Amino acid sequence: MRNFGNTLTRRSQMLTDKVLEVDDQIERLEDDIRKLKIEFDIYFNGGKKSPPHQARAALEARSNRLNGNRDLSFAQRYKLNNLISRYTAYRELWRRRLKTKGEEIY
Repeated sequence: MRNFGNTLTRRSQMLTDKVLEVDDQIERLEDDIRKLKIEFDIYFNGGKKSPPHQARAALEARSNRLNGNRDLSFAQRYKLNNLISRYTAYRELWRRRLKTKGEEIY
């Protein structure tokens, strides 16, 4: 019986270790937006041959998942909305630049 209790404790600890806190997820999203902006800047300046569409898709999926979280506090929701609006502005800028460059728009 004692082993069973230890196993449950270890499993619950592992699950809580795997789950990031919402604040950490928001900070990670902010870092990923900054990194994606840098990747697009490198692409538009001729450093890469193809735009980082996979990184953009992963970022959008993560932001949509986080935006769907109903347990956010008002401060977390405010920060998340600011990040999403900044990302939307970047996305529109990238779309226009890709269009003028003649690339396929995602």
